[in-house]
Amino acid sequence: MQQSHNGNLEQLIEQITDAIVARLNGDVSDQAKLCGCTSECFDRCPERMHRVVDAGAARIGLVLGETASARDWASLIDHTLLKPEATDKDIKRLCEEAARYRFASVCVNPTWVRAASCNLQGSGVLVCTVIGFPLGATLSDVKAYEARRSIFDGAREVDMVINVGALKSGDDCLVEHDIRSVVEVAHEYAATCKVIIETALLTDEEKVRACLAAKSAGADFVKTSTGFSKGGATVADIALMRRTVGSELGVKASGGVKGLEDARKLVEAGATRIGASVGVKIAQEAAGNRPAGSSSTAY
Repeated sequence: MQQSHNGNLEQLIEQITDAIVARLNGDVSDQAKLCGCTSECFDRCPERMHRVVDAGAARIGLVLGETASARDWASLIDHTLLKPEATDKDIKRLCEEAARYRFASVCVNPTWVRAASCNLQGSGVLVCTVIGFPLGATLSDVKAYEARRSIFDGAREVDMVINVGALKSGDDCLVEHDIRSVVEVAHEYAATCKVIIETALLTDEEKVRACLAAKSAGADFVKTSTGFSKGGATVADIALMRRTVGSELGVKASGGVKGLEDARKLVEAGATRIGASVGVKIAQEAAGNRPAGSSSTAY
C-alpha cells in the first residue's frame, strides 16, 4: 500500500514538475499532455493547473517526512459549524478561531454566510457554505439558486450534496446534471465547488460512479460526507476516491475527524482538505501543544 502511495506521489510530482518546466521552456506540447489542451495550458486553462496543485502539491510535505508545521495543517482545514442551533455568537467565535489559526475556510450554513464574510474580512480566510444540505434531494435549479445567492453573500467555496437517490437509481445523467448546475454557477464567479457524495450511503461501485460524475461535471473537489448521515470519512473511502479522480480534483475528508492522527491518516490516503469542527485541536496538536478545546460543535 505504501509503495503504491509513494508511486502516486512520484507521478504527481513529475506532472507538476513537467508542467512548470514546460512553461519555462515555452513547450506547449508538453503542457497539453497534462490537461489535454491544444493551446497553452497555463494561459488558457489556469483552473486545471490550480486543481492539479490543490489536489497534490499541498500534501507532499505532509506525507514525505511528516515535517509539516501547524500552519501547514491549518491551511488544509475547513473549520466547520453546521448544527442548526448555532447562534450568531457561535459563528463569530468560529470566525475568530479561523482567523487566529489561518484555516483554509470556515464552513457554515447559508444563513450565516454574510455574517461570516463580514467577520473574516481582511483575514485571508475564505467562507465556505453547503448547498442542498444535508439530504441532496433539492431540485437542481434550486441548488443553483442557493449557490448563486450564497456567493453573492460572500461564499468563495460551495459544498453541494449530490442527488443520492438518483445515483442509487442508476440515473447517472441526472446526478451529473445536478452537479453541473452548481459547478457552472460557482465557476461563473470564480468560486470553488466541492461535491459531497455521502459515502456512508453508497457501495464502492456507487462511490466510483459519483466521483466520475463530479469529475465529468467539472467539479473542483469530491467530498466524503455531510456529517449528518450514519458515517463519516474513512481511509478506505479517501483512497478509493483519490484513485477514481486522479490528481485533477481535490478530495475532502469530512465527518468524524477527531484530531491530528485521524487527519494525518486521511491526508496520507489522498485527502487535500479536511472538514472538521476540531480544527483548533488539530492545529494545537500539530504545534505540539495540549489542545485547550475548541468551542465549535461537530458536524
